[in-house]
Amino acid sequence: MFCSTASFRFGELMGQTQLTWYGHASFKLVTGSGYVVFIDPWLKNPVLKDGGEILSKVDRADVICLTHGHFDHVGDAVEIAKKTRAKLCCTFDCAVAVRNVLDFPGADDGSDYVSHIGGTVGMFDDEITARFVPAWHGAAVMPSNDQPPVYGGTPTGIVLSIKGGPAIYHTGDTDLFSDMSLVPLEQPIDYMLVCMGDFYTMGPIRAARAVQLVKPRVVIPMHYGTFPALTGTPEQLASEMKKVGVTAQMRVLNVGQTITV
Repeated sequence: MFCSTASFRFGELMGQTQLTWYGHASFKLVTGSGYVVFIDPWLKNPVLKDGGEILSKVDRADVICLTHGHFDHVGDAVEIAKKTRAKLCCTFDCAVAVRNVLDFPGADDGSDYVSHIGGTVGMFDDEITARFVPAWHGAAVMPSNDQPPVYGGTPTGIVLSIKGGPAIYHTGDTDLFSDMSLVPLEQPIDYMLVCMGDFYTMGPIRAARAVQLVKPRVVIPMHYGTFPALTGTPEQLASEMKKVGVTAQMRVLNVGQTITV
């Protein structure tokens, strides 16, 4: 159940979907057709070596998905969008906040990919379908350290379904809640990117219960080890999953690693 994975460079396996973890909750998804989707792109986070250099070399992003407006999830989205003209994919309230407060490019309602919880959004002729699902967390957007927070809407998780490929559930920041069992109701989840660092989100014990509810094929731990307070570890999650009888495979990614999904 507990294993690491080898790295691949996009292009080595053309036609397959590539997933890169940049640490914390930050991922990049590259479809078989070459479309590039970032999820919560905080590349300059403390655990990504040379994150600033990696960010400077980003020359393509078609869509940026945000689960909520906290700084460690909006991250470098504005810089990436200004360079690449990536479209924003998030809830309407989050879009209003990050555009008006953080200067994310575009009008408040200027993206076909701005939706809300329960809605589905087709991207790239439906090569990817995005669906926002609930998350139990906060969502304030911080203009700066010396200014008060701004309402950022309801936090979410996001399910990205690849045509002919996997369904990927990024939990965003959340605690365990019983309605997680409804996430795979219409479509089984292949990859669950699950927060489990504790303190700001659920820790390994409750994350194991979340995995038990969602029943994914593969579990990828995230949102751990970035700050001292995030003490949960993949080893602890694997142990807790075993205790509750979860048989999903765990794939623990190295920061900066790319896998084929």
